[in-house]
Amino acid sequence: MRQLGISVYPGHASMEDNIAYLRMAAKYGFTRVFTCLLSVEGDKEKIVNEFKEVIAEANKLGMQVIADVSPRVFGDLKISYSDLSFFNDLGAYGIRLDLGYTGSEESLMTFNPYGLSIEINMSNGTRYLENIMSYKPNTEKLLGCHNFYPHRYSGLSYEHFMYCSKQFKQFGIRTAAFVSSNDATFGPWPVREGLCTLEMHREMPVTAQTKHLFATGIIDDVIIANAFASEKELKALSKINKEKLTFDVVLEESIPEVEKKIVIEELHFNRGDVSEYLIRSTQSRVKYKGHEFVPFNTPHIKRGDILIDTSLYGHYAGELQLALKDMENSGKTNVVGHIVEEELFLLDYIEAWQKFGLVEK
Repeated sequence: MRQLGISVYPGHASMEDNIAYLRMAAKYGFTRVFTCLLSVEGDKEKIVNEFKEVIAEANKLGMQVIADVSPRVFGDLKISYSDLSFFNDLGAYGIRLDLGYTGSEESLMTFNPYGLSIEINMSNGTRYLENIMSYKPNTEKLLGCHNFYPHRYSGLSYEHFMYCSKQFKQFGIRTAAFVSSNDATFGPWPVREGLCTLEMHREMPVTAQTKHLFATGIIDDVIIANAFASEKELKALSKINKEKLTFDVVLEESIPEVEKKIVIEELHFNRGDVSEYLIRSTQSRVKYKGHEFVPFNTPHIKRGDILIDTSLYGHYAGELQLALKDMENSGKTNVVGHIVEEELFLLDYIEAWQKFGLVEK
């Protein structure tokens, strides 16, 4: 099952604020927590105690905490890859290796006696994972997670992101990537220009970023990288259908009741004989056969318009379509609404037979 997550950074915010954020996220069904030991400086005993307190609260809320570490952090804390008791004592669900070892060490870590998950960096595009797999790891305890990028223009290209992600999917490894809240103000590093995996996401609403990652079909978990996301954002993300691509839509004020029911209540899927102009959902024309669909709004058609054919189109009457291109309207098709601008690019992810939903904004 796909999961949503947040990030907390002890040492960068008060304990009270971090715990309040965990509780709010848990209320909206968030189950993963990312935290970072890479960026922490200062009194190590105090740091460890803060992490323990935050992780204990997350565990009480039923959340899974993964801490970002590196060989340097292992050295600073005098930890060996062969003894992960420190992280078990912290209460962590697992650790993320921002920088890895030779492959053999990672494989051995997946057999740790505490059942800790070992998450590895997905963003480099090397044969790193193949090397680990050659050492026969316990794949039930092996996870993948992309990086995030606080510097504008430094995030991953979509092409590289897909290349890296497919490397992990071919082995059946669970995957995660980061999105950026537009209301959050900080992350683990001083640079604060958003905090996402994909550069193309940097200015998008967090809901559109998340829908996109799920729509790729190769990301299982989506984590908000910066803190603190607003309650409005968390609530909106909690309503996303993680298994089916849904579009936020604005409907025409004059839309009749039956047409509105078709848009909002039907389970839509694209026909197998796909068109380059339209996504066609045809079951509504069967369900409402005999109903008279009267023309009420027939302007020229723009990409992202939601269309329902009128009875002037004969047996097509009641068919719902999503416009993929600008088109001339014959006068026989009603434009009943449109997909919000920031989600238009998601139309390209609807394939033959793919199910989708439309949600009134």
